[in-house]
Amino acid sequence: MNFASLDLNLLRVFDAMMLELSTTRAGERVGLSQPAVSAALGRLRHITGDELFVRDGNRMVATPRAAQLREPIRGALRQLEEALRAAAGFDPATAVQTFVLLGSDYFSTLLMPRLAERVLAEAPSVTLQMLDYPSAEVFRQLSDGRVDAAVDRSLDPPEWIVRQTLFQSFIVCVARKRHPVLEAHGITAGMRIPPDVFCRIPHVMLSMDGGKRGSVDPTLAAHGLSRRVAMTVPHFQAVALTVNASRMLGNLPAHFARHAAGLLDLDLYLPPFDPPLMDVCVYWHKRHDRDAGNLWLRRHIELALDLESTLVGRAGDPIGTLRRQLTPAG
Repeated sequence: MNFASLDLNLLRVFDAMMLELSTTRAGERVGLSQPAVSAALGRLRHITGDELFVRDGNRMVATPRAAQLREPIRGALRQLEEALRAAAGFDPATAVQTFVLLGSDYFSTLLMPRLAERVLAEAPSVTLQMLDYPSAEVFRQLSDGRVDAAVDRSLDPPEWIVRQTLFQSFIVCVARKRHPVLEAHGITAGMRIPPDVFCRIPHVMLSMDGGKRGSVDPTLAAHGLSRRVAMTVPHFQAVALTVNASRMLGNLPAHFARHAAGLLDLDLYLPPFDPPLMDVCVYWHKRHDRDAGNLWLRRHIELALDLESTLVGRAGDPIGTLRRQLTPAG
């Protein structure tokens, strides 16, 4: 192996290619053009004596030699980055850095506008990006270094992922105002929808993979009941918009539901059975525990999601007070 022409930029290109398997996307990740990435890969091939990445139809795949180099190179780059960041510190007023977050449209709706207000005033040259991946991808994305932090429901992290609980939420039912079936049964906003009425109305359900069984269905089945899921959609906002435009019911996390009710013609209700409380958490990799920039980002996430409308408060069982809290203001 010839090390005479090796430089750190080549290793950054290699790491980006292992993550993206695309010269265009790898270039975007490291700030190089696609031809520059191709040239860097050519130099790496000369140094290693291996193709490293080969085309397989419309995609690129890594060779066994590239797979063998992946973790040693990534580990070395991380050590260098951490050493440089620790030495330089983090000054938000002058920082020119991109932070990548992972979260569903729940968080792009509730978190990102608050971060825009808080962060960009303090750090005018910082860029924030949010990606949407399934919960099953959270730990891999953090481990691969694709994202700096993730916000999601409570998950069981491996030992190298750190979790901090931000607040608690729960599921509520949403229906458009003056829903004919609910009105016919005298059910008004904030009330509990009886199980038989709940099952009589078609549902729109959040589902990333098209599955039609949600958290409420086992409880319904235990009472000899089932609901009809007439539609599935992959985003919380689509649930709210579909409910607003139809006679279907939807189930949404309480904070998102209240936000949507303030924008759309919706009312909120208790589901037939008391919903469990769910922790909402921020996750990061242990290697970022003491990273000044990541600490700064996590602090702003925590402050932005310190929602005054937590609905459940910080202690106690909230279910007894939900009727008052779920009724949209105004």
